[in-house]
Amino acid sequence: MADKADAPLDDLMMAMDVVDTLRHDEALVRKELNADNRDEGMIKRLKELYAAQGIDVPDHILRAGVEGLKEDRFVYAPPTSGFSRFLALTYVTRMTWSKWLAALALVIVITGAGWQFLVVGPRERAAEALRIELAQELPARLTDLSERIKGLTNDDTLTAKADALRGDGLAAAADGKAEASRKAATDLQDLATALAQSFEVHIVSRPGTPTGVTRIPDVNRNTKNYYLVVEARDSDSKPLSYNVVSEEDGKSESVTIWAQRVSKAVFDRVRRDKEQDGIVQDTLLGTKKRGEEDIGWKSGVGEGAITQW
Repeated sequence: MADKADAPLDDLMMAMDVVDTLRHDEALVRKELNADNRDEGMIKRLKELYAAQGIDVPDHILRAGVEGLKEDRFVYAPPTSGFSRFLALTYVTRMTWSKWLAALALVIVITGAGWQFLVVGPRERAAEALRIELAQELPARLTDLSERIKGLTNDDTLTAKADALRGDGLAAAADGKAEASRKAATDLQDLATALAQSFEVHIVSRPGTPTGVTRIPDVNRNTKNYYLVVEARDSDSKPLSYNVVSEEDGKSESVTIWAQRVSKAVFDRVRRDKEQDGIVQDTLLGTKKRGEEDIGWKSGVGEGAITQW
C-alpha cells in the first residue's frame, strides 16, 4: 500500500527531472522542436540519456515531462502585481517597515513637541505679554507719570508737555506701536526725574582736576570756546549724576562732572580768583530747583557743555 501511495509523488518528481533535463539540453530542444515528430524524438533522446545513467524511465513519464516543458509546467511564475500582492508583501515585511514607521512617528512627535516648546510657545507668550503691555501696563505707566509731573510743578508749560507726551503714548499703544509708546513713557520718566531734582552746580576746585578748559571749534578756527569744570551737589554737598548733552558730538551722558560753557569774562574772573591763592572762592555757578526742568545759571553761563577734555 505504501508503494502505491508514493508512486504519484515519484512520478511527479521524475517528470520534473525530465523537464529540467530538457531545459539544460538546449541543443536537443531546439533540434527536436523544429522536427515534425519532435515529441517522439525528444522521448527517444531522453530514454538514451537516462539509460546511459542506468535509469529506467517509463514512456508515460517522459511524455509527461515533454508536455510539461511545452506547457511551462513545473516552472515558478511570480504572481502578477496587484493590490492583493501588495497587501501580502506588506504583511510579510511588516516587521521591517513597522520599525521604520515607528521611528518616523517618534521623530515627528519629537519635532512637533520641540517646535511647540521652543518656537510656538515662546512666540505666543511674547505676543500675550506685548498685548498686556499695550493694553494695560503702558497706559497705566503713562497716566501715573503724567500725574506725578503735575504734582511736581505748577508750570503750565511743563504740565502741557506732560499731557502731550501722555496723549502720544496712549495713541501709539492703541495703534500697537510699542516702541513709540515706550519712548513717550521714557520721556515722561526723564521729565519727572528732572523736576524732582534739587541741587546746585559748583565749579570744581581741587588738586588733580582742571578748573577750566578751552576749545577751538572745527567750524570756526578763529574763535575759542571757554568752559568751567563743574559738578552737581545735593543739599549735603554730595556729588550727583546729571544728564549732559555734549555739544561736540551730541551724545547724552549721565556724569558727575562736566565742563559748562561760559563767557570769556566769567572764565577770566574765575582764573584770577584761583591765581590768588589756588582756590576758587565763589564756586556757585547755577541752581536747579525742584519743580523746574532746567538749571538756573548765573549771568555769563551758556547752554553748551562737553563731557570730555
